[in-house]
Amino acid sequence: MIGLISATVAGAAARDRLAAAWPDRTRVYEGPVGDAVRAAFAECEQLVCFLATGAVVRLVAPLLGDKASDPGVVCVDEGGRFAVSLVGGHGGGANELAGEVGELLGALPVVTTATDAVGVPGLDTLGFPVEGDVAGVSRAVLDGEPVALKADFAWPLPPLPVTSEGSYAIRLTDRLVEPAAHEVVLRPPSLVVGVGASQGAPVEEVLGLVEAALRDAGLSARSIAELATVDAKAGEPGIVEAAARLGVPLVTYSAEELAQVDVPNPSDAPLAAVGTPSVAEAAALVRGGELLVPKRKSDRPDGQPAMATCAVVRRPARGRLTVVGLGPGARDLLTPRAKAELRRASVLVGLDQYVDQIRDLLRPGTRILESGLGAEEERARTAVEEARKGQAVALIGSGDAGVYAMASPALAEASDDIDVIGVPGVTAALAAAAILGAPLGHDHVSISLSDLHTPWEVIERRVRAAAEADIVVTFYNPRSRGRDWQLPKALAILAEHREPTTPVGVVRNASRPDEASRLTTLAALDPATVDMMTVVTVGNTATRDIAGRMVTPRGYRWQEGDK
Repeated sequence: MIGLISATVAGAAARDRLAAAWPDRTRVYEGPVGDAVRAAFAECEQLVCFLATGAVVRLVAPLLGDKASDPGVVCVDEGGRFAVSLVGGHGGGANELAGEVGELLGALPVVTTATDAVGVPGLDTLGFPVEGDVAGVSRAVLDGEPVALKADFAWPLPPLPVTSEGSYAIRLTDRLVEPAAHEVVLRPPSLVVGVGASQGAPVEEVLGLVEAALRDAGLSARSIAELATVDAKAGEPGIVEAAARLGVPLVTYSAEELAQVDVPNPSDAPLAAVGTPSVAEAAALVRGGELLVPKRKSDRPDGQPAMATCAVVRRPARGRLTVVGLGPGARDLLTPRAKAELRRASVLVGLDQYVDQIRDLLRPGTRILESGLGAEEERARTAVEEARKGQAVALIGSGDAGVYAMASPALAEASDDIDVIGVPGVTAALAAAAILGAPLGHDHVSISLSDLHTPWEVIERRVRAAAEADIVVTFYNPRSRGRDWQLPKALAILAEHREPTTPVGVVRNASRPDEASRLTTLAALDPATVDMMTVVTVGNTATRDIAGRMVTPRGYRWQEGDK
């Protein structure tokens, strides 16, 4: 919950805007400001104070305890010009909150955390438990000192400016090790603990078994991703409470699923009880991985039969491939989600000229794999291969990456062993349409006239279908030096079904500094004025030139009114 505190009418107006926008996230604190701040500090995860920073400093100073547990505090000035991350930038989420508040109120986020200022992710913001010399290693990163990455296995980390050797180190491991001097240990969620239990098994027995199994194997409980069991045990109190105390989700599988898993230690007892010869090992192994701790039974001090079993598996990291659409070229048409994904990726794959467009957005340590025109399939394979190594990869394309771009070849290469995320972008057709007016107001289709990968016979059949169906057509890749006859042929096909006066919009380099556009007609368009940087949009029989803008009505009532 976010506590909202204000002292003036102007502050209250901005406060109420946040409260209206985030009704489920915020709580307004009324009354004397000091009392309101103290109450919100004790009850909320974050605070937004519409007060001077000096006043807030004095009010929260006596309340501060530990940066890992203190709420994040953001200050907004009376004029609503700035949203200042004051306390708990990382641990309390104030840096991110300042950005959200700024976006909503039109204020400039002010973040002074050193790592954020230079574009390096904070070691305590990676989403993993972290131990060791966080301040010292972070300072070494900021000072440009060599910091070594020591990873026991691959994991999709964000970009970090690290080397193979250095006097400071970041260690990624699920092993039960103490951080060395000048070292930070990151605990990725790599361990899955399969659990079985008899009815009524006490939580102390289940939890004690899990902790002992991990300790004896030299594994850290902070790297547990989940407890896993059979569906029949989904409500078993001892298992449910053990997961809650460990702070991890409880995942269940059907007996039929678990019975299909090949395990080293099957048993007749669970087969008779729940319908599968293994619960603990099968639940841990069902999604693959390395069995680190085979089935182990609990020890009961009273000498009675064990009521719990567990097994531990290390699952391989799933690489992350994000296919990002950069839009038509203008920076303000690059979506916030695309920017966030570019900064999250440790490996960037793309066409060299597209990499140049967004190079300044990349974080230090990002590995860039760029190539020239004509290497689309190679880039797609490279991106998938890097993701399969457990990396966080961004594959970029112009416009929307799924429209005549990189998503299709990448997903043709990818299998279910990696996570694939698509980030939409503004397409060239949409950017051109916005410049022309509203040519896509009714049914429309995009057709590429490039026959490098598609036979012309197929392209021509699609153009004829669009012409006969009276659909607005946007032509991509309309004309190049080596392909100068396809556009005239396509226009001739459309002319068989449309009047010579049909509006045609021509836009070159939509949204870029050298953007050029014009509105002409089907009869007047000179194909020689079109190149590969141009998008050509041909209207249907309802499309009109209205005040120099190309407009296709949503229905055909305009036509009826013209009669």
